[in-house]
Amino acid sequence: MQTSGLLYGLSHTYQGKDQPVEYFLEIDEQKIALNPYLGEQIQIKFEGQRNCINCGRKTNKTFNSGYCYPCFIKLPVNDLCIVKPHECHFDQGTCRDESFGENYCMIPHYVYLALSSDVKVGLTRKNNQNKRWVDQGAIRAIPIAELPTRRMAGELEVHLSQFLPDKTNWRKMLKGDVKEADLIQMRDEVFTHFPDEFKAFQLREDEWVDITYPILESLAKITSLSLDKLEVVNGKLLGIKGQYLIMDSGVFQVRKHAGYQVVFEA
Repeated sequence: MQTSGLLYGLSHTYQGKDQPVEYFLEIDEQKIALNPYLGEQIQIKFEGQRNCINCGRKTNKTFNSGYCYPCFIKLPVNDLCIVKPHECHFDQGTCRDESFGENYCMIPHYVYLALSSDVKVGLTRKNNQNKRWVDQGAIRAIPIAELPTRRMAGELEVHLSQFLPDKTNWRKMLKGDVKEADLIQMRDEVFTHFPDEFKAFQLREDEWVDITYPILESLAKITSLSLDKLEVVNGKLLGIKGQYLIMDSGVFQVRKHAGYQVVFEA
């Protein structure tokens, strides 16, 4: 099959711990199921043009996974407080879009532990956790606190990052080089580091989420493939994890190339 258009990224459906995540490649308004192509040759060709995934204008360079510069500096989803939630400035009246802030930030958020390369601490909107964990390539995760706003979750995450990593080693994640860990035991240990004002928000459920990915085999060496250096990326599709296509030729980070006009063949 062959299709062309504006690349957006990978979307996915979590189907439970005993079933692999179902992945889709989003091009224009199409969602191409990728799991059936495991073990097959695929190809992504860059047509030499980039367009903003928000406004559609042509751009020589994309920012924050697919935006032109005006949308990068204007849209609330691209504000610095999205990646640094503890710096949320909604209460100062300087949010780029008040309705966005009310619907995205002033709602319950989880602080969680996730096992991807090692155990890390992170945050996400309540009811968005499975999507967040899959995007990070986590194989296991558990919420440890529920906070009423994104800023409060960010403040707790920053505090806990003194004791746990808050980043994923993407190379180890893709290799499957993951340190085994007891998330319940680690959660209980992390609870001892909670500041008093956050202890009332602790979650003590003893159920975690296990995530299985559609992977035939892992790579011993991780080589990153980029359409900024290669006109065509191709190879046998060995697996999909996070936002990466794992091929026998290397790994391709799909969301990084959002906004690229491409031709996909499989």
